[in-house]
Amino acid sequence: MHADPALDALFLPFDEGLLPPPQGAAFLGARSGPALQRWAQAGLTCEQDYRPAATALERAGFAVVADELVPPANFATVLVLPPRQREQARAVLARAMRLAGDTGRVVACAANNAGARSMQDDLAALAGDVGVLSKHKCRVAWTQPGHVDDARVDAWLTLDAPRAILDGDVESRPGLFAWDRIDVASALLAAHLPSDLAGRAADLGAGWGYLAIELLSRNPGITTLDAYEAQHRALPLLSRNLARFAPRVAVDTHWADVTAGLDARFDVIVSNPPFHADDRTDRPDLGRRFIEVAAAALNPGGRFFMVANRHLPYEATLASTFRDVRVLADAKGFKAFEARR
Repeated sequence: MHADPALDALFLPFDEGLLPPPQGAAFLGARSGPALQRWAQAGLTCEQDYRPAATALERAGFAVVADELVPPANFATVLVLPPRQREQARAVLARAMRLAGDTGRVVACAANNAGARSMQDDLAALAGDVGVLSKHKCRVAWTQPGHVDDARVDAWLTLDAPRAILDGDVESRPGLFAWDRIDVASALLAAHLPSDLAGRAADLGAGWGYLAIELLSRNPGITTLDAYEAQHRALPLLSRNLARFAPRVAVDTHWADVTAGLDARFDVIVSNPPFHADDRTDRPDLGRRFIEVAAAALNPGGRFFMVANRHLPYEATLASTFRDVRVLADAKGFKAFEARR
């Protein structure tokens, strides 16, 4: 298990006796680790929409919810590890204030290089003066019960709400990868997708659905699509964005950690695999694992289309995993590949 300084620092006010124990607390953005394990008997409700992190929490014995906690749920303490995206982070802090109500408190922590000062300022904007401690190159801040700027909380609650993007053609929301645009890598792969694909298809790491939309738009022979995505908040958007292909295509969405493997077989797989974990740590092993999982899930003769940063060491994995590999495009710092089983 890798070090998690923000998780360690989050519990400083409790460890030092400045706050009462977080018995029965809600934990938004919860992550597993030794610092949390010390509170395993505290009856925490852990909210986590990223499948690998949720799985780690479940294996550690914690109760996990993927959907966002909202009133009338109410907690005396709401712990928060805010996301990095600013609009989403502000919305999470505002929701934490609502969950704490007038009598509870919010305790939030972030690394100094991941917006700790902004987090402290945002929490103070919602709740007035906040307590602060610093350690492990992180900052933890907590509110005083009874101090809530209701108007600001209401305004911030909607900052990460789903909304129409790209001239209203699709829906997305802050916090998803390339949430308000078509990323350059996916656009490069989409431009080189063929139009002769047929059968059952999958998109690994589907996001809000751009690659899946391009794949289905170009290939009327595809009859089913399984969209796999690790962020639970993306699934309703995926369903709505892909509904245009019904009834020609049967679409199924999955909240899944692709690296754990797939239990289905496909004729076509597309992917713009992640190259970092949820904490932004570089993880080229994720892309390598996506390649291995795709190869195992393809039917004989199946075709895999992927795109990745040019510098990432994926060509050797492709060559050792697939019978035939070719570069479709090499531009703008990215490479798009086709590989055949």
